[in-house]
Amino acid sequence: MHHTRPFQLARRAVIGMMAASALTPLHGFAKTGSSAEALRALLEQSEAADAALDPLRAARNGGGTGGALFVDPLSDGYGATLRANKVRDLAALREIDRATLSPVDSIAYDVFDYKTRQMLALFDSGLFAVQRKAPLNPSFGLHVEFPDFLSGGAAPFATVRDYDDTLARIDGFVDYMNSTVARLKEGRAEGYLQPKIIVTNILAQVDAMLALPVEKSPFWSGVDRMPDTFTPAESARITDAFRTAIDDKVYPAYRAWATYLRRTYLADAPDAPGLWAMKGGAALYDWNLARHTTTTRSADDIHMLGLSEVARIRGEMEKIRIEVGFAGDLKAFFEHVRTDPRYYYKTPAELLARFEAIEAKIWPAIPRLFHNRPKAPFEVRPLPALGDQRGTGYYRPGPPDGVSPGILFFNMSMLNTRPIPTLETLTLHEGIPGHHFQLTLAIENADLPPLLRHGQATAYTEGWGLYAESLGPELGMFTDPMQMFGHLDMEMLRAVRLVVDTGIHAKRWGRQQAIDYMLGNTSMAPRDVVVEIDRYIAYPAQACAYKIGELKFRELREDAAKTLGTAFDIRDYHHQVLNTGALPMEVLETKIRAWVASGGGRA
Repeated sequence: MHHTRPFQLARRAVIGMMAASALTPLHGFAKTGSSAEALRALLEQSEAADAALDPLRAARNGGGTGGALFVDPLSDGYGATLRANKVRDLAALREIDRATLSPVDSIAYDVFDYKTRQMLALFDSGLFAVQRKAPLNPSFGLHVEFPDFLSGGAAPFATVRDYDDTLARIDGFVDYMNSTVARLKEGRAEGYLQPKIIVTNILAQVDAMLALPVEKSPFWSGVDRMPDTFTPAESARITDAFRTAIDDKVYPAYRAWATYLRRTYLADAPDAPGLWAMKGGAALYDWNLARHTTTTRSADDIHMLGLSEVARIRGEMEKIRIEVGFAGDLKAFFEHVRTDPRYYYKTPAELLARFEAIEAKIWPAIPRLFHNRPKAPFEVRPLPALGDQRGTGYYRPGPPDGVSPGILFFNMSMLNTRPIPTLETLTLHEGIPGHHFQLTLAIENADLPPLLRHGQATAYTEGWGLYAESLGPELGMFTDPMQMFGHLDMEMLRAVRLVVDTGIHAKRWGRQQAIDYMLGNTSMAPRDVVVEIDRYIAYPAQACAYKIGELKFRELREDAAKTLGTAFDIRDYHHQVLNTGALPMEVLETKIRAWVASGGGRA
C-alpha cells in the first residue's frame, strides 16, 4: 500500500493556496471601504501569500504556517506564484488613494510600492531565473539556515504535532536539497556557474555535517529536548522517525550535493570570485546593490565612498595608536591586537560574562537617547551549528510576546579570534540599542501592519546597527582607548566592505587581493578575514548596505538638529526612525524630512 508522506499533503495544500492567492482579485478593496481599510486588507492578503511561500519565516515571527510546513524556493511553482502575487498586488495598490491615508499607512503604502516594484523588476529583467540557476550560498543558504532553525530555538518542540510537523519540514527540506542539484545542473548547462571558492566552502560545510553522528546532528536536536510528558510509545516512535529521517533522507541529500559538486561542478566553476565573471552577473550585481542599499548608487560611486571612509577611519586609528603608546606603525598595531593573548578570553563562560557586564553598563544610559525600550529581554547564546565553518554570528528576535528574548547567536568557536576590544561595539550593534531595539520594538508594535512589523531593508537594519555603535560615547561606553579602537576597527570593517565588495564583483579584484586589503586595514584575524571575504563573494552587495545606511542615519540626524535647533530632541529623532519598522532609505528620508518640516517633536 502506498502511504502519502505528510509533506506531500502539505505541498498539495500549499499549491492550492498559492494558486488561490495568485488568482484572488483584490481590485474590489478600494471600492468597498475607506482607503485605509483597502490598504490594510491588501497588506494582510499579501502578507498571507508571502507567508505561504515562506512558512519558516512565519514560524519565526510567531505566526501560523497557513497549511504548508516547507516550500521549495527553487520550484517552478514558487517563482510563478510569487510573480503573479506581485503583479496582483501592484494593480490593487494603484486603486488606493494614497492622499487620504494616515501618516503610518502612507509609509506602508510607499514601502509596499517600493518593494513590489523592486521584486517585479527582478522578474521582468530575467534575473530571477538567472539567480535560481546559481543558488549556492555558504553564509545564508538553507543547507545551514534550516539546521539552525531546528537547533537554535525557532522551531517549536512542545507537542507531538510539533514533532510530526518537523518531520514533514525535513521532507520538504530534502526536496529543496534535491532541487538545488537540479538547478545547478541547469545552470552549468547554460553557462551560469558560481565560482570555485563558493563550491569549495559549500563542500567543507557538507563534509562537516556528514561527519556528525546522527545524535550530534542539528536535525536531532528536537529529540534531545523531547518533553517528558510524552508517553513512552510516542517518544519511541518520534525517536525512530527522526533517526530514519536523518539516516535515510537528510544525510543522503547532503551526500548527493557532495558527489555532484566534487565530481562534476567544481571542475567547471570559474576561478574568478566576482559576479562580473558569471553570465548575466553584472546586471545581477547592479540589482543586488539597489536591493540591499535601497539607493541608485553605482558600484563605482560606492567604491570611491569606501576608499574615502577607510582613509578617514585610519586617521582616527592612528590617534589611538599614539594615545596607547604603541611604537610601531598601524600595521604592526593590528598584528599586536591579533596576537596578544590579553585581548582574548579562553572560555565561553568568560565571554558570556563580559557580554552581561556590557549590557548592564548600557541600560542605565538608554533613557538619555530613547523614549522607549523593548519589553523583550536580550540574551547572548552560542551559535547552534557548524561554528567552525561560519562567521561571528547574528541576532534573531523572538516572537512578539514581550517575554521571549531577542538572541545574539555568537560564534564561540576559536575564541582567540574574538577580540575583547570589539565586544562593547558588538553589543551595541547586535543588541542594545541596535538590532534588539530596531527589530523588537517594531515587532512589539501591534498597531503596525505586518509589512512594517516584520519588514526587511538591509541598509536600514544594518545601517541602524552601525549607527547604534556610534552612540557608544553618548551611552558612556568606549572610556578605555582600546574599546574605542575596537569600535573604530569594526567601523573600518564596514568601510572596507564598500571597497572589497565592489572590487570583487565590479572591478575584477581577485579573492587574495580583497583578503590583503582587509588585513591591511583591520586587526581581524586572518581566518575571520577569509570568512568575511567569502561571504561577500557568496552574498553580493549585502555588505555594502551597512555603511550606506549608517551614513544616511547620521546625515538625517545632523540635518534635523541643524534645522530644528533648540527644538531638536535626540529621543524624538530616534523615535521617528524606529517607530515604523525597517524602511527603504528613500522612504525613511522622505519621512524624516517631513517630520522636520512640521517642527519635530515626538508625535
